Amino acid sequence: MPRDTHAFDGRERLEMLAEISQFIVENDLPVTPFTLEAAHDIITGANPALAEFTATRLAEGDPITVAWLENVRCSGVQDSATARLHSLIARLEATIDAFAITACAAKTATSDYNTALEAHVDDLAAIDGSDDVVAQITTLARDMLDRTREVARELSRSERETHALQRQLADARAEAEVDHLTGLPNRRAFEARYDLEYTATREAGESLCVAFCDIDEFKRINDKHGHEAGDRVLRTVAQSLATISDDTCHVARHGGEEFVVLLRNKLLAEACAVIDEAREAIASRRLVNRTTDVPFGQITLSAGVADVHAYDDARAALRAADGALLRAKEAGRNVVLKAEPSD
Repeated sequence: MPRDTHAFDGRERLEMLAEISQFIVENDLPVTPFTLEAAHDIITGANPALAEFTATRLAEGDPITVAWLENVRCSGVQDSATARLHSLIARLEATIDAFAITACAAKTATSDYNTALEAHVDDLAAIDGSDDVVAQITTLARDMLDRTREVARELSRSERETHALQRQLADARAEAEVDHLTGLPNRRAFEARYDLEYTATREAGESLCVAFCDIDEFKRINDKHGHEAGDRVLRTVAQSLATISDDTCHVARHGGEEFVVLLRNKLLAEACAVIDEAREAIASRRLVNRTTDVPFGQITLSAGVADVHAYDDARAALRAADGALLRAKEAGRNVVLKAEPSD
């Protein structure tokens, strides 16, 4: 339960400030408005998702860095909203599917009933119509037949509308899995794909590699050229990475300036070569800020690549790739490194 900071007395405020300071010092973070706000949200629980992610990362022995905080705070809000949207879509789909089954069954029953009723009307018509009782029954039967035919038409219309709504929901689900800035699949879409590919390749005995790619010194680009220019760089890098995407290579935006690539049927050395070629292609481009005509300077990527099935589980492989990415940053950036057992 997040603490109500407005209700803190003087002593409690001092304790909270001490905890925030301790968090900053223990994680070797710079003292900035951003890190102080993030530390406050973690310590007080004001941002439950961020607090949970931080606790998990610390438990796994991974460092808390400014870049990681920026990434998780950005993606955490998006993931939360996307998760709620997916949950809503799933509930709607379940309800509509149930209605579709009921409508289909009702349509079949109505059709069968109409067929039987038509036979009865034909039989009545064959009887001598001079009998008033027969005539009345025949009239009632024909009236019932007209009404059931109208019901059948309404059921057909409902069935068409249900199918149209199912298609719209499928489109909405697909839309919710797209990163609208870059046009790439988003983190949630990647995680779903990753789980599928992990299971499929294990069962088939095929290789699978995962790579985390991060734009080097992206904050410098934003600070110097502005966020709109930074967005253009993100789109350009995304488009470049998208060129390697095919049936066995899936590229997604993981959050912030980080991208993730899933490579099926590629050994670790082969996967590194693919990512390194993409890195070189991006580094060779010379981008200019269209608004100011000031060059961005060389745009480079650092990347870490892991052989997924070399680890005990799918999550461990992701952590290893992330660890290799961190080593690539520490090694001077603009390099692709293989994951090591220590990552």
